[in-house]
Amino acid sequence: MKWSYWISLYIRTHCVARGLRPLTLAAYEKTLKQFHEWVEGKFPTRGPDQIAARDVLSYVQHLREVRLNGDSAVNRTVVVLRRFYCAMVAMGYLEHAANPLANFPSIRAVPRKLPIALSKEQVGRVLAEPKTNTVLGLRDRTLMALLYGTGIRASECATLRNANVDLEEMTITVSGKGGHQRVIPLSPQLVELLGAYLKARGPALPSAPFFRSRFGRPLSRGGIYERLRTWGQRSRIGTRLSPHRMRHTFATHLVRAGVGLVTIRDLLGHRLITSTQIYLHVTADDLRAAAARHPISRLLNSIQSFIASGPLPFQKARPVCSTG
Repeated sequence: MKWSYWISLYIRTHCVARGLRPLTLAAYEKTLKQFHEWVEGKFPTRGPDQIAARDVLSYVQHLREVRLNGDSAVNRTVVVLRRFYCAMVAMGYLEHAANPLANFPSIRAVPRKLPIALSKEQVGRVLAEPKTNTVLGLRDRTLMALLYGTGIRASECATLRNANVDLEEMTITVSGKGGHQRVIPLSPQLVELLGAYLKARGPALPSAPFFRSRFGRPLSRGGIYERLRTWGQRSRIGTRLSPHRMRHTFATHLVRAGVGLVTIRDLLGHRLITSTQIYLHVTADDLRAAAARHPISRLLNSIQSFIASGPLPFQKARPVCSTG
């Protein structure tokens, strides 16, 4: 069996049947081709059905020591390889006993980092940076306001069409991971901004992209990242700005406003509530505010006047007992 045949079979049949997005398909294909290139350099005559667990372990070591991949990148690679070989077994191209990932050791889980969210003041500075006296400036302010006001992903924003935006109903419809659609409500202020952008941009077909580049083409996912990175630098907020950071900020601000976790899960389009629970974190400011509400602060204030202001002896002298 040739590597190209197996990789194509896996991507074009198994992955497509699962409804994976084009970006996911491209990432899987790239990972498998990189593994193929490494195998070809080490064992030129080996096909994908001749790989052993020790070969995968050697590749993991190569990723860590030569390519300097971190834990997250290594874990993603192992997951893709495991799914690839499981699919080959499921489709009858490989015996279960020949699956090199069948009894592969578990990779250490990557410590989950708390998401970094912007403050309200930082969001205000970013949104105020683009000047609205041009169509592109108004587009960029509307783009960032939509990301912050709805928490949608960059890919969902890039695939947004005119028909998906209903200003009368004050909603947008986006297609998330796995092709799952969800309807997200809009605030009146956001509807007003979207309407101003539509008026400045001009009419377009319902199937046309909602956000367009200066050349009239759809604003790509990469283009959205580039615009946010640029405005984050210009506004000098002190942290890297990205669509995903806007998504984190959206969720974090809702948690602080007292919105329930189930509601936030539905707005974000998470399939599992465990993905949303990361937003239950507290910041240093939240911890300081909680400590300030502790009764000890009031108790200490009440006895403050009893503390002498001058120098104190190290210890009070004990009274001498007389025996006479």
